[in-house]
Amino acid sequence: MTEKTKQSEQWILELADCWQNILTDFFAKVKLRPKQILVLGCSTSEVRGRQIGRGSSLAVAEALLPPLLKWVGRYDVFLAVQGCEHINRALVVEEACADYYKLEQVTVLPVLDAGGAMTVQAWQSYTAPQMVEVLQGHAGIDIGDTFIGMHLRPVVIPLRLQVGSLGQAHITFACTRPRLIGGARAVYP
Repeated sequence: MTEKTKQSEQWILELADCWQNILTDFFAKVKLRPKQILVLGCSTSEVRGRQIGRGSSLAVAEALLPPLLKWVGRYDVFLAVQGCEHINRALVVEEACADYYKLEQVTVLPVLDAGGAMTVQAWQSYTAPQMVEVLQGHAGIDIGDTFIGMHLRPVVIPLRLQVGSLGQAHITFACTRPRLIGGARAVYP
């Protein structure tokens, strides 16, 4: 094994440890209910310190997706993984999610150069993957400024966690709440 390979493996292990800490903090704060949707946008290129879309890494996706799938399984929530603009930011969801929310399926297969490593990993990991173009998630994790906002319900509330980056990528967290409606006489819980 070369020194470069050893360093790469060590970096992946450190990344996985950091990710586990992030997920512990996130799920403690977000309070998702069963069957709600968590949207993940992840540029594995940015995690590696490369320009978005210029260095997708299946190794990074393989380190990040399995722990997240365990967390969403524990809370019985759906995970929607957003692809890049080359597939119109379509998302990989489980068929159960598409059925539950009556989401319209679209035809595209995520690949490294059109979708990204994380969508490829999700497609391979899900039991019955489907691609959808439109949904409104209840919370989100955006790794590398992939702009998941178009897939979140209004009103989006930023969550502040102790960690603001993963690898070299900026990371943003969000939850949503119902709109406050009414005027001066309205009362809110």
